[in-house]
Amino acid sequence: MTNHSVYDALNKLGINLPEPPPPAANYVPVKRVGNLLFVSGQAPREGRTYLYTGKLGDDISIEVGQEAARRCVLNVLAQLEAYTDGNLQRIVSCVKVNGYINATPDFTDHPKVLNGASDLLCALLGDAGAHARTAVGCPSLPGNIPVEVEAVFEIE
Repeated sequence: MTNHSVYDALNKLGINLPEPPPPAANYVPVKRVGNLLFVSGQAPREGRTYLYTGKLGDDISIEVGQEAARRCVLNVLAQLEAYTDGNLQRIVSCVKVNGYINATPDFTDHPKVLNGASDLLCALLGDAGAHARTAVGCPSLPGNIPVEVEAVFEIE
């Protein structure tokens, strides 16, 4: 368990975790294997409503893409909180983050967009938020969302 309080960090940043969005298809939001939790790809949604749509390099700026990536991470954490019965303090570390960026073929700043997710995880989890990651460009994503984020966490 991390000594860093996720809940203190959320309060300090004035962030309330959203309700975990329901699955959009035939999958579970979180799958446990040993002490690892695999969180399914999360969109920048509230419930079933997409909060951001568009394509990086076309009608979405890097800054808006970063905001969308932050919302994805909040949904990742909301799924984790629901899975852990309301106890994010069980997180030992964020192991891996994969980000999928809806982008034009000439867009090359995928890592900058995903920094929105990574920076927030590190701010909320402290040292336990440091993670391996992949940022991949895609020609499209469901609902024309600009970014989708999935993650793997170690829990106690």
